[in-house]
Amino acid sequence: MYAIIEQGGKQYKVKQGDRIQIELADVAPDAKTIEISKVLLVGEGKDITVGSPYIEGAKVTGKFTGETSADSVVKGKKLFPTHFRRRKASKKRIGHRQKYMELTIEKIKA
Repeated sequence: MYAIIEQGGKQYKVKQGDRIQIELADVAPDAKTIEISKVLLVGEGKDITVGSPYIEGAKVTGKFTGETSADSVVKGKKLFPTHFRRRKASKKRIGHRQKYMELTIEKIKA
């Protein structure tokens, strides 16, 4: 069984046991699990339930990979956006590195 969830403005296709990185969420620093109730689709094969926009009562439970949610924060790939105009000394290079929370999907409740 798989589900499509929405977290932080992005959608993720998850199955039980998957390890995903989501955007930072407002959870307690000592939390061990997170419940995501914004489930868009749940199913397997031809047995699919689609919400409008979300499925009532459906939840996806994930466990943080670290001991707590504060320990599960990982850094993404370093990006270097560059601004360039065709003028002398008119280049600007900025570095950005996004932080994510890493979790393992434990249970999908439809």
